[in-house]
Amino acid sequence: QCDPGQATKYLYELLYNDPIKIILMPGCSSVSTLVAEAARMWNLIVLSYGSSSPALSNRQRFPPFFRTHPSATLHNPTRVQRFKKWGWTKIATIQQTTEVFTSTLDDLDQRVKEAGLEITFRQSFFSDPAAPVRNLKRQDARIIVGLFYETEARKVFCEVYKEKLYGKKYVWFLIGWYADNWFRIKDPAINCTEAEMAEAVEGHVTTEIVMLNPENTRSISNMTSQEFIEKLQKRLGKNPEETGGFQEAPLAYDAIWALALALNKTSAELVKKGLRLEDFNYNNKNITDEIYRALNSSAFEGVSGHVVFDASGSRMAWTLIEQLQGGVYKKIGYYDSTKDNLSWYNNDKWIGGAPPADYTKVITTFRFLSQKLFISVSVLASLGILLAIICLAFNIYNGHVRYIQNSQPYLNNMTAVGCTLALAAVFPLGLDGYHIGPGLFPFVCQVGAGGARPGDGDNWRRYNQGLGTAGGDTTRGTTKGWGQLQEEQSEVQPGDGDRWRDNNQGYNQGMGTAGGGTAVGTARRWGQPEEVQVLCLITAPVTMILSSQQDAAFAFASLAVVFSSYITLVVLFVPKMRRLITRGEWQSEQQDTMKTGSSTNNNEEEKSRLLEKENRELEKIIAEKEERVSELRQQLQDRQQLRSRRRSSNP
Repeated sequence: QCDPGQATKYLYELLYNDPIKIILMPGCSSVSTLVAEAARMWNLIVLSYGSSSPALSNRQRFPPFFRTHPSATLHNPTRVQRFKKWGWTKIATIQQTTEVFTSTLDDLDQRVKEAGLEITFRQSFFSDPAAPVRNLKRQDARIIVGLFYETEARKVFCEVYKEKLYGKKYVWFLIGWYADNWFRIKDPAINCTEAEMAEAVEGHVTTEIVMLNPENTRSISNMTSQEFIEKLQKRLGKNPEETGGFQEAPLAYDAIWALALALNKTSAELVKKGLRLEDFNYNNKNITDEIYRALNSSAFEGVSGHVVFDASGSRMAWTLIEQLQGGVYKKIGYYDSTKDNLSWYNNDKWIGGAPPADYTKVITTFRFLSQKLFISVSVLASLGILLAIICLAFNIYNGHVRYIQNSQPYLNNMTAVGCTLALAAVFPLGLDGYHIGPGLFPFVCQVGAGGARPGDGDNWRRYNQGLGTAGGDTTRGTTKGWGQLQEEQSEVQPGDGDRWRDNNQGYNQGMGTAGGGTAVGTARRWGQPEEVQVLCLITAPVTMILSSQQDAAFAFASLAVVFSSYITLVVLFVPKMRRLITRGEWQSEQQDTMKTGSSTNNNEEEKSRLLEKENRELEKIIAEKEERVSELRQQLQDRQQLRSRRRSSNP
């Protein structure tokens, strides 16, 4: 029953009840460990047919132990060979906390190191695998070796289904001696359906010792392996998939043959010494030594294949490699670790079409801007710069016109210069490794930031109390978002395409925000907020969304600057041009200015005479006014005297 407690009880019942036992044959590793340690106290040989624990290969701890089931470490050379063939270097493991699995993983750890590989994550559990499975998911484990008994395997893969730790990105390596339908068996310990379990286990790989001779040759029992299976199934009378230990049956059968042959050989040797097997007792070490030597030299063809024991008493055998395909285990190869010989059928199938990567592989490349897009935007920016120069020249040329003088021409000139700087910043915004080398990028950054001088920025901000963001700020925004020197990181998964991850998530956010800010301020000042404010408000968030797409991000950010500059120039200067052209105001004022200039010298004397005449008239008016003031003062004095007499006559 694979229960060490029960085994202890039965062991002592067997030893202290007749008849005398000459050999013990436990099954599971946990029971064999207990029996093999105790057996030497009674000079008993132990022969197991189902123990795979690597610890049982320790001759000092278990001197009388043999097994027809190879050590679990025999799986490890096969696993390492598969890791190397499929190009995997990083392995994760999860195990049930028992000696057999712990010692197996210790051996695997040593073997992968010798092969230049590594076990990156190692998880274990006693009864509940939920937390270790979550840890594997969190640590991005891809190639996972699982070592646990069948009942625990169902618990593990129920959690695997919940954590989505299966599919085209993952490969599980399991033990191959479970029942073929182990994942379909109803188990009250799990809360996953049969369909969910089947989905989770699909595609996993198993390694198992060859327990049935694949060749149709007759064994020492005069039966082929197929004849043995047919007789066994007839004896069982039920589905072998539901019979525990069915796969180990050939090993148990060959263990009986190994024992029979060893006893025959021992009997022949004892006759030479005048002894018999019947003379054995628990104190007779000589007969035990003869049985040991006979077993140690065993070599015959059994239904499980060629039976031979190594120096540690373990069976030497081939390893069978299977894969679950469509819910059915398919043989995909055999491996002979003693000769490093692989027989491969090339029928392995992968959900993603090919073996997955063992970790997230980051491939760094450089992305380049579309040259057609860059040229198109550059043409628009160049036309905008030409428009800004025309507006600036217009404003300077007509600076003497009263209408222009009343519209703050110096500030308008600075606006035209700021738009020129903003439009010029589009050019370094689109420069990438296609045009210049990495060594020039710092210089180009400084060129792009050249418009952000303190004086320009301060002037611009003072003016833009009503206009919005300054040209200096726009340039700083360009510098912040500048650069196609973008590294793109791709996680390559066969069959999954490439998933690109951009490490420059803030691409051009500053550019779009700054350009939009200029437009919003202008629109608010000139009473046209709707169109430009919408452009500004959507620029920054859309640029963030498009940050991983260099063409779209550049187009949106640069066009936001271009159009906001166009709108600024049109709103500020086109109405002035239209008024001066349609009304001809600059011509009339020019003519008035010319006439005034030519008659200045001729009219100086006339002006002087007129001023003298006006001065005399003013003096005359002043004298009249002074006389009138004197009269009014006299009248006021007379009235005050009259009031005084009236008060004195009236008591």
